[in-house]
Amino acid sequence: MSLETSDFDHKRGAIIHQLRACCPIEPTIVAVTKRQPDSLVETALQAGHRVFGENRLQEAQQRWTKRRNMFDDLELHFIGPLQTNKVEAVVSLFDVIQTLDRPKLARALAKAIHKTHRKPVLFIQVNTGEENQKSGVSPKEFPEFHQYCTEELKLTIDGIMCIPPADEPPAPHFALINKLSDRFNLKYRSMGMSNDYEIAAQLGATHVRIGTGLFGSRLD
Repeated sequence: MSLETSDFDHKRGAIIHQLRACCPIEPTIVAVTKRQPDSLVETALQAGHRVFGENRLQEAQQRWTKRRNMFDDLELHFIGPLQTNKVEAVVSLFDVIQTLDRPKLARALAKAIHKTHRKPVLFIQVNTGEENQKSGVSPKEFPEFHQYCTEELKLTIDGIMCIPPADEPPAPHFALINKLSDRFNLKYRSMGMSNDYEIAAQLGATHVRIGTGLFGSRLD
């Protein structure tokens, strides 16, 4: 085992230990590789990690297109804002799309799923802080949007995702996500990142998105 692989294993092991200590069901760690060097991604793969999150399609295509054929247990999550003109390519590459947030995107996803015969797991992103600069439906819009996706477009919605405001305690936002998840019988809750994953796990996260906590600072 290389020194780099050992370091990744140590960091991941420490996070897993924290998660197991604070919640009865251990969330899935989505290793966020945005702007990380390819060598660190390879280190994570050699250490046995298989669940990764990407924010940008072009970076993801360069990193994962060939590797999809090398690792049959790979699970790729798209966790960044998604433009409608890139939907077909994202559906073709990713197993999970966490950032469904508007009717136009929902329609494009329905069309791409029909065309490609691939059916990624879909999460609705909720803008719990109702911040203008962030993507996501507002909590008040969620019921109507969920109904539109499932009843009008016949999309299967399995999860919900949020990014709380940076300057507010995350717990109330995670609690709101849990409330919506329970109300609409959603299986997955993606909440919590490198700075608040323990709180998210305590409050019911099924997925935590961790980048710098596993890999260190991103490249500029």
